[in-house]
Amino acid sequence: MDFNSTVKGSLLEGFYPEGWDMKKIDECCSHSPEEIFEKQKFWNENFTPVECNNVGDFDVMMGHEIANEIRKAKTDNRKIAFILPVGPMGMYKWAVYFLKEWQVSCEHVWCFNMDEWADGEGNTLTGDASFQSAMEKAFYNPLGGLTVPETHRNFATKINLPTYPEKIASLKKEGAKLVLVYGIGRMCHIAFWEPMIGSEFATNEEWLNEPYRIGVKLHPLTIEQNAITSFKSRTTLVPCRANTIGPKLMFSTDYAIGGADGALGRGMQWQGMSLWMTLRYGPDKCVTSSFIPTLPGKLFFLKELAGPLVAEAN
Repeated sequence: MDFNSTVKGSLLEGFYPEGWDMKKIDECCSHSPEEIFEKQKFWNENFTPVECNNVGDFDVMMGHEIANEIRKAKTDNRKIAFILPVGPMGMYKWAVYFLKEWQVSCEHVWCFNMDEWADGEGNTLTGDASFQSAMEKAFYNPLGGLTVPETHRNFATKINLPTYPEKIASLKKEGAKLVLVYGIGRMCHIAFWEPMIGSEFATNEEWLNEPYRIGVKLHPLTIEQNAITSFKSRTTLVPCRANTIGPKLMFSTDYAIGGADGALGRGMQWQGMSLWMTLRYGPDKCVTSSFIPTLPGKLFFLKELAGPLVAEAN
């Protein structure tokens, strides 16, 4: 007895994206932890999953990867542009630490926050709960005199988000390297590009040409994920929409630095299925993160997320 054998006629029938193949998802999650490193045919030859024993290691390793990209660009005397998330967050503390230790200025760095809470018209959240505030507190302000210039910082407001494609294209034309930093959502979204959007397009190619969306509707499980991870379980504080970049921007990057740290304690977690789907499902417009392995880069993940993903009394 499982999901597939009991879903018909239940309250969850039609709840998940119509493009999701639940049998295929179950197969993705059925492998042993050791098999998570097995290279799949659709993986980029320079894509690597990186196992981390604990959250402390995860934060340091991911932070070092970000800081090192900034340092390498400085050494090469070239510009570098980052598409940045608010979640995961622990890596920013260590990126700041390494940049300060190395005394590397970020004057050559441009940053584009990938999303922001919004209403249906794209008006964005302000104050402490906004992604802009989180970025300033975690990354920009702690860097002090080495920080990213304010004119190089971009946030996903309804006015500024539409300027991202032109700004990024201009930077790349000037030789800048574009780096995507990301987390993977419970619904396999990257940024807030939800899987339901995929059903609007006939082909992956059409879907991959979408640069951004204003006031996109969020899946209920995305709301609950954020209630648990960002709002201390208080669902009533979570906006139901967001502004977000789309596949055209996130999957045209030169390098990608990802993180999956979704452990909850007591042996429970929320991100194992999303991680295995990302690595095994294969590129599909209804599973946004399934395109991640097609990019060169590193995906850092907590060891326990690899499973085995089996039922356990708690």
